[in-house]
Amino acid sequence: MDEHDGLAEQFEAKRTHLQAVAYRMLGSLSEADDAVQEAWLRLSRSDTQAVENLGGWLTTVIARICLDMLRARNSRREDSLGADVTEQLVSREAGSDPEHEALLAESVGLALLVVLDTLVPAERLAFVLHDIFAVSFDEIALIVGRSPTAARQLASRARRRVRGVSTVSAADLTRQREVVDAFLAASRAGNFAALLAVLDPDVVFRTDRTGALASGSQALRGASAVAKQFAGRAQLARPALVNGVVGVVVAPRGRLRLAIGLTITDGKIVAIDAFADPARLRQLELAVLDD
Repeated sequence: MDEHDGLAEQFEAKRTHLQAVAYRMLGSLSEADDAVQEAWLRLSRSDTQAVENLGGWLTTVIARICLDMLRARNSRREDSLGADVTEQLVSREAGSDPEHEALLAESVGLALLVVLDTLVPAERLAFVLHDIFAVSFDEIALIVGRSPTAARQLASRARRRVRGVSTVSAADLTRQREVVDAFLAASRAGNFAALLAVLDPDVVFRTDRTGALASGSQALRGASAVAKQFAGRAQLARPALVNGVVGVVVAPRGRLRLAIGLTITDGKIVAIDAFADPARLRQLELAVLDD
């Protein structure tokens, strides 16, 4: 066995670990595969004779690759979303194997992926490497170009976002969750009567995208009009804490695309506020509730 074959064998032994790191960093199976391939190319071009811990070296390399990919992704996001907010409730992204990726997202934790997608790249890297893969803050600091103390603070901020904080009592949270679950079930089934049952007669549906609704406006009023907007949708929607109260997020395979805040009074939804603008999404406090 020559040196190249030996290196390839060692890399293959680490491939599963590298894919796990990359997937949690990127939330995309195809992008994770690209990152792993790039890690192999960098390994094959490097002099690793002085490397004592190849696994640690590769983890650092894959983390740096993912960090660059996250930063590039964020720079492209401003123009990445379509105009029709409610289409986000049913649209699906193209992928090499969407069903496999959906299963992988569920196994990793869709809740985790959704919230990670709201973090800035350095926060996401610090949280994933330290809290999931037990990488030290000294090592993380070298990757993000900050001090170990700053790296610890990045992970701490990310951890608070991941856990989420409810601004309502447990009893109110339970009641809100029941209304949201009924709303989503009726929407998915296209059950117009059931939608009307959970909507206040004067409910208002607002969106942050100009011309995003079928009417060409940014707001709809009345239960009938709003029910028509949501009937037959919400296949990808999940209950979530949105700024501390129960709402909805749409995040195909963990990639956040839409957040919906719901105002609930006396068991009825009186206001629906949809956020699709990337800058606005980054400002929201989100945490996905367990199913």
